[in-house]
Amino acid sequence: MDRDLHAARDLVAGLAERAGRLQLDRRGTLRVGAPKAHVNDVVSDVDIASEQLIVDAIRAAWPDDAVQAEEGHGRDGTSGWTWIVDPLDGTRNYISRTGPWSVCIALRQQDQLRMAVVHEPVAGETFSAIDGGGAFLNGGPLVAPAGVPLEKALVGVSFQPNPATKERAARVVRELLPVVGDIRRLPAALNLVYQAAGRLDGGLALDTFLWDIAAGALIAREAGIVLGGHGPDFSTELTIGAAPSLWPELSERVRAAA
Repeated sequence: MDRDLHAARDLVAGLAERAGRLQLDRRGTLRVGAPKAHVNDVVSDVDIASEQLIVDAIRAAWPDDAVQAEEGHGRDGTSGWTWIVDPLDGTRNYISRTGPWSVCIALRQQDQLRMAVVHEPVAGETFSAIDGGGAFLNGGPLVAPAGVPLEKALVGVSFQPNPATKERAARVVRELLPVVGDIRRLPAALNLVYQAAGRLDGGLALDTFLWDIAAGALIAREAGIVLGGHGPDFSTELTIGAAPSLWPELSERVRAAA
């Protein structure tokens, strides 16, 4: 069974923006819970409230769909469609007030990503994409530029802050920093959509979860960013993105170190 992906995109973009407003309104009164997988894996009551808002609305609109959600509000479905939800990608930035974060929602039919939304609350920017239908920023078309030489490239770096992944990230940064223009550490979804918007020339993400990268990956791909890792597509272990002219050299450098 197919569905109207444009209508779905518009509905969940509104949900993401509502969650973003909640996050801005409650930032001064948030409560941080116990760490999850490791000491740097933090969660707040705002993460949980944001996910509840999004998942409740998705269940009401599409009761037969499955949901994969970071903070535990997932469920099985029978329709063959799955919603992938990260209600607050970049919780550490949000809590510490040291950088951007986003609300991420993607829709997958079987194993194919079909629609995605990434909303950045502070900037009021909503990135979106429809499979085969292009990428958008606040409703306007989004096409990544061709790229720059490696020595001028601004490269985003994203990774889970557990001890083993930090060791991997350190190897990659040691390899890249002398040969690129500069690097930026960002949450994975914003890393990918900033490539789509031409704010970054390339980027990589190490040891993420599907909800961290699914929405951003579809938006980047639809804007013309080349994606891959140790295989021909994005993966939770390693995702490399770059403008087409930069891809061969950047991906070679990252794969050698990661």
